Amino acid sequence: MTALFALATSLLWGLADFGGGLLTRRIPALTVVVVSQTLAVLVLGTIVLATGAWTEAGPQLWYAVGAGVVGPAAMLAFYKALALGPMGVVSPLGSLGVVVPVSVGLLVGDRPGLLQFAGIAVAILGVVLAGGPELRGAPVQRQAVLLTLVAAFGFGSVMTLIAEASTTVTGLFLALFVQRVTNVLVGGGALYASVRRGGRALPRAALRRPRRAPALAFVGLADVAANGTYAIAAQQGPVTVAAVLASLYPVITALAARGVLKERLRAVQAAGAGLALVGTVLLATG
Repeated sequence: MTALFALATSLLWGLADFGGGLLTRRIPALTVVVVSQTLAVLVLGTIVLATGAWTEAGPQLWYAVGAGVVGPAAMLAFYKALALGPMGVVSPLGSLGVVVPVSVGLLVGDRPGLLQFAGIAVAILGVVLAGGPELRGAPVQRQAVLLTLVAAFGFGSVMTLIAEASTTVTGLFLALFVQRVTNVLVGGGALYASVRRGGRALPRAALRRPRRAPALAFVGLADVAANGTYAIAAQQGPVTVAAVLASLYPVITALAARGVLKERLRAVQAAGAGLALVGTVLLATG
């Protein structure tokens, strides 16, 4: 079950990242974060009320608050990096945040088997190679690399915190709701400050054509669902395995960029994606 939920996480995160990066090319990244998370809050609030999840409130929710504080900064940095592109390079680098939950898992006593250790090594190598040699050339700006590394550390921290925020399914709904409310408060405060300094929350074209609301809703809900499936995966099995499998989302983002934006993957990037899949098989069967 750990492998199944973790792979579902990678699928959802991959699609959410592609959608968020695409929207950020037309709408300010901070607006994408705030609006998508606000829509997620509305859905999660309904679920919390319907399931009575609020009765499971406790000190562990501070982990969700911590994830909610770190999350907007990580998403903002990542969406900006994706907008600078190319997505097929930026996304694999973002998954290096897997180092954070893997390290924590090893510290608290996770001991994967030999095949799983091999799978972790192969999957991480594949993700790195999926970035390709373009880091040495002009197509990837240094700003994009720096933003991606900041986002990676933030994503890894969120994965670690949200896995500690609940022990039951209904408790998970409440934790995700608290996380998203914190996301909106932190991101909304930053957006307000930006507007006060003369920035725009939305470009004029977006005000005339509000048809991107469904895409914003999808980004927010897919991200919420991914956090939920990751938390379940981390509870069902070793955090090290769940974290690495969940971090294969760059393959999904790269494939989406290839199919929609016609971004070309170099041979080394394709090889990296293949290694990531091999690592997935080793982790799932180890």
